[in-house]
Amino acid sequence: MDFGGVRLEARLHYADVAHLMDNFSLRPAPTPASQRASYADATTRGGEVSLALAAFGGELDVGVDGERIDHDVTITNPSNPGFWVTAYPKVKMGRFGGFAQWRGQTSIFKSELGLRVDHNAYDAGDAGVGPALPMGPRELAAAFNGAHRSGQDVTVDAVARLWTPEDDGLSWRVTLARKQQTPGYIQRFGWLPINASGGLADGNIYVGDLRLKPETAWIAELGFDFASPRAYLRPTLYLRQVDDYIQGAPYDATPGLADTPIERVAAMSGDPTPLRWDNVDARLYGFDLDAGYDFDGPLRVDGVLNYVRGERRDVDDNLYRVAAPNLTLGLTWEAKAWSATLESRAVARQDKVSATNSEPATDGYVVLSAYGHWQVRPGVRLAAGVENLLDEVYQDHLAGYNRNGFGDVLLGARTPGPGRGAFLRLSLSR
Repeated sequence: MDFGGVRLEARLHYADVAHLMDNFSLRPAPTPASQRASYADATTRGGEVSLALAAFGGELDVGVDGERIDHDVTITNPSNPGFWVTAYPKVKMGRFGGFAQWRGQTSIFKSELGLRVDHNAYDAGDAGVGPALPMGPRELAAAFNGAHRSGQDVTVDAVARLWTPEDDGLSWRVTLARKQQTPGYIQRFGWLPINASGGLADGNIYVGDLRLKPETAWIAELGFDFASPRAYLRPTLYLRQVDDYIQGAPYDATPGLADTPIERVAAMSGDPTPLRWDNVDARLYGFDLDAGYDFDGPLRVDGVLNYVRGERRDVDDNLYRVAAPNLTLGLTWEAKAWSATLESRAVARQDKVSATNSEPATDGYVVLSAYGHWQVRPGVRLAAGVENLLDEVYQDHLAGYNRNGFGDVLLGARTPGPGRGAFLRLSLSR
């Protein structure tokens, strides 16, 4: 809505998700004693109100927004009514904050300047354990219920992005920023040693830490954009100095020696070396590059190069689960009504791995793919492609680990990348 040069925007959102995961419906069922069914519920509600107006020679956006998320996870054994445990009991995560962003011209630069301040609150209910569970989980639940489980953090984000006006196709840019991120509910409230890892799917058993602090990243980026009738080039160098970076670390100073209740319960589940979500100091640096060249006629080449290096600053080690250097090149023949692309994706060996997390290295690989499209007529487009054309067998360094004892992939091995696949897509538009 516009009011005399002031634009008012308002948004509301709501989502309610109920999710069931089990280990017997879509795979050979284990023995009744080992069957598990996990019920996960999440409700998200939030909103935003903002104003946009002309100010200080540019455009200013100011507003407030907030969000409340409720999580609840219960693990059961359908064959045993007495086997149940609330792994994440009535977790509440709330955020309310304000923001301001200005876009305009400053001196010789075009600029985007932003500031955000958020108040974050968190809480969890009492953990419950069914009568069929052994004493170890009962002791951990009692310790969790006796701990102080609620708290609040204030996070502050700021960014200054500056770039020069285009001159002969060239524009320089620099970004300086401070970004904070609060721990997720799995990282903070995971009182029971289980495989929940917030998406890592690495086969490790994790436990949370109620004392976790928010991550604080100091960010610097420098690069330029160049474009001519034949070529484009967009390189970016970046550095991220992160205080209180959150990653899994050995639970205590004696990994492998089950001398704590957490380690003893984890050993009962098959992992005597559990990891604890912890604050460490980290550094990430590298560069990204987008480039392309248009040859005479219908032929062009496009490429993307990524390199990132992750290091611990508190100990002499690498960060866990950092992507390997990779290069994607595509050679395209583009006619008036159709095009065809041969694409090569090359990924280097990743041996800069975390010793404290016993992370194995991965070999490099090259995958070829072919894509094409045909504009059949106005509003009718046909696209097709074959991915992994040579059916290369490879493992992506960020892939998960197999926890299913059935099938061709060994238990505990990294899951392989997708094999050869083909697609055909018809698009209709008016």
